[in-house]
Amino acid sequence: YKSLKAALEGGVEGRPANVIFYATSNRRHLLPRDMIDNERSTAINPSEAVGQRHLFLDRFGLWLGFHKCSQDEYLDMIDGYISHHGLAIDPEQLRTEALEWATTRGSRSGRVAWQFTQDLAGRLGKPLKD
Repeated sequence: YKSLKAALEGGVEGRPANVIFYATSNRRHLLPRDMIDNERSTAINPSEAVGQRHLFLDRFGLWLGFHKCSQDEYLDMIDGYISHHGLAIDPEQLRTEALEWATTRGSRSGRVAWQFTQDLAGRLGKPLKD
């Protein structure tokens, strides 16, 4: 991560005006935090070594969380998507399929609700509105 940090901060060459960095990850933390890092740390205060990494990660600024929700909230999100996009399906069939979708993915969240809606629209042959 040190080379990326140097590129973000600039250096002798400076930062180019036409470059932007995007970082995505399916991990909660962009960089793994191993116990060995703490043991090898030469910092007087061990939390400073860990803090340097978090300061680096804070530069990216935008965090998208996909938080779990209740079953009712999940179904309400899907109802909103279905209504907005004008998808026609029997309400009981919708409920059954939506709950099965969440169960097979092991989660109920806004992202899962949206993925279900996209899949349903594809199966119905109906394009989603922008």
